[in-house]
Amino acid sequence: MTALADNESKLTSLSRSLVGKTALVTGAASGMGRATSRVLASEGVRVAVTDLNEDGIRSVAEEICAAGGQAEAWPLDVADPEMIIAVVAAVAKRFGGLDVLVNNAGVSLGAPVDAEGYETVWQRAFEIMLTGQVRLIRAALPHLERSDAGRIINIASTEGLGASRGISPYTAAKHGVVGLTRSLAVELGARGITVNCVCPGPIHTGMTSAIPDEHKEKFARRRVPLRRYGAPEEVAHVIASIALPASSYLNGAVIPVDGGLTAKGD
Repeated sequence: MTALADNESKLTSLSRSLVGKTALVTGAASGMGRATSRVLASEGVRVAVTDLNEDGIRSVAEEICAAGGQAEAWPLDVADPEMIIAVVAAVAKRFGGLDVLVNNAGVSLGAPVDAEGYETVWQRAFEIMLTGQVRLIRAALPHLERSDAGRIINIASTEGLGASRGISPYTAAKHGVVGLTRSLAVELGARGITVNCVCPGPIHTGMTSAIPDEHKEKFARRRVPLRRYGAPEEVAHVIASIALPASSYLNGAVIPVDGGLTAKGD
């Protein structure tokens, strides 16, 4: 059996091409943000690589361009509302619009509830991982409405589907991301914009780099059916799939990318 010739009828009317789309990715200097920027660029997306780490985003943009992709770096603090407005406007002006927003920026923040300074940790966690997402969505909304395939992809965590002790600020913020996703999927669907959420499980990133390898291996053997930590690129490919024009009926979904951790349930 041979593949259909280019001039023969297609078997689908929905496009799986992202060529010519524009995406803004937050937290893109490393980890899942870097991987997402690279995967999207490899699919022909023009990527706005944003992060507080200016050296990091320049490096990511340079490696994408060196590989033949299109990317530019914008420094961005997602806790700064004025900076969010300015960067989103600059990206849309530079690329002639915005089709995909990937709210990936995050930070590992936790503390026991009775710890001194707990409220400071709480406020910082929400400012970066929940309020920052809302502000980016609000700034991007006029541009996404003009897209023929507007996509908002919020990154939460399996902590948004369960809980671990001692990190309630992080866990509560990630639960908030799940709720935000579902609410805005209902609100924005009629405006042609889909809103979905990816919940990564144990992934090899900067946030998990301090965990000793033997502890990671023990955890994965006990809790993850695939018996390993995931790679950032494995999450990035799920994000890219959600961004496809063909994913037009996927809305309000909360998708674990966790090797089966949440399915196992213990």
